[in-house]
Amino acid sequence: MGKHNQERRRAKKKQRDARQRTRAEQERAFGAAFGFGGCACGDPFCTEGGGASVPRPRGPRTVADLLDEAMGRVCAIPSADTARREAELGRAAALFTRAGMGRAVLAAGGEVLHEAWHRGWQPADVVRAARRELKARHGRLAADLIAAQHRTHPTAALDERWAAQLAAVSTEVWWGDDDTYLTGAAAREKCEPTALGRALVELLDLLSGLPEIPRLMPPPCEAGPGPASGGGSTEAPVLAKVRGLLAKAESTEFPEEAESLTAKAQQLMAQHSIDAALLDAEQDTRQVPGGVRVGVDAPYEEPKVLLLQAVAEANRCRTVWSRSLGFSTVVGFAADARAVELLYTSLLVQAQYALQSAGTRTYRDGASRTRSYRQSFLTAYATRIAQRLSRATEQATTAAGEDHGPGLLPVLASRAQAVEYQVGEWFTELSYNHSQTQARDREGWVHGAAAADRAHLHGQADALR
Repeated sequence: MGKHNQERRRAKKKQRDARQRTRAEQERAFGAAFGFGGCACGDPFCTEGGGASVPRPRGPRTVADLLDEAMGRVCAIPSADTARREAELGRAAALFTRAGMGRAVLAAGGEVLHEAWHRGWQPADVVRAARRELKARHGRLAADLIAAQHRTHPTAALDERWAAQLAAVSTEVWWGDDDTYLTGAAAREKCEPTALGRALVELLDLLSGLPEIPRLMPPPCEAGPGPASGGGSTEAPVLAKVRGLLAKAESTEFPEEAESLTAKAQQLMAQHSIDAALLDAEQDTRQVPGGVRVGVDAPYEEPKVLLLQAVAEANRCRTVWSRSLGFSTVVGFAADARAVELLYTSLLVQAQYALQSAGTRTYRDGASRTRSYRQSFLTAYATRIAQRLSRATEQATTAAGEDHGPGLLPVLASRAQAVEYQVGEWFTELSYNHSQTQARDREGWVHGAAAADRAHLHGQADALR
């Protein structure tokens, strides 16, 4: 079923109990059918605000009722009780041969996703969680549920960051009538209806238990079209240039060219961050930091987190790693956070290419040391990148200080303080007890440091002047 931790199981039980209390109140309350919505979004089916919702209709049980009951039984069984859970999953999967189940499961998915959006999750987060905790098939099914749920939210009415995520995870309604969805999905996945049903039950079980995380942007039911928090579009002209430079750096076969292109990208980011800070101070716009979630996938998560942290700190952002959820949150002003995501992705692509080129490693007795080599390689890579990016940022700040005078440093300090405050607001129980990443392979360390020099920052000082 996936890696359901205790925190997720507690959250799931809490949500299930809340739904049961709401239903009981609805059945007792006279005229509850007219008590629409406790949620500020105005959705009559949303119970996030704790108010009454549309009561359950009385009469013969529908396939939607059967699915809801089956999901309740699945969620009630602890993940450690494998035998009972497998049996209940099988019974729930058998329901997917019934007529009308396609429409019912899409509706159920919409309700579960609505709750997930209110708990801070975003489309990219949901698809990533489905793939990470379950399988690639579940990720595709999650994209289908998201597409169906967003039919009531036109793209033009969404926050542009949300709309960009929908495009990135390929959410589209590719089926015709909802009653035909299961047939089409089974054909696409090349599986029997019961196998597809089991996957959908597993997915709904996972999504209903997602824990609450910081809400980085408003959900579709609350948002209007607009740019990212912190001002300006997430695809400002300077970031478009950075994206182009990094794409060329990733594709070239010549280390010197990649070095020059990435150096220029970092130069543009550093200069843009300083210019944006000064402009905001002059106009007194009082913008607030935002956040971007970046997936951190196995293997070698810790050195990848170190690399992301290095890029973030060099670009005046902070990172918080949610190890159990498979992502880090980059907190910073909008353009800075987006630039961090772009540069980190490019650096990781180049590091992985270098690792693939290096091949495997063995000890003298023939045993593999590839994992140790790669762990050490990436740790050294992240460490060297941190040193060079920090130096580059200091040089850029010094050069800007000479141009703009002593007023620059207080402006930058104010923005740093705003970022720290936002981190404290979103992550109230943040722990700083980081485990020490180990690097035990000398060759991997040497090669990783050399790759960092080649890929990015050798000669950075000249590029910044």
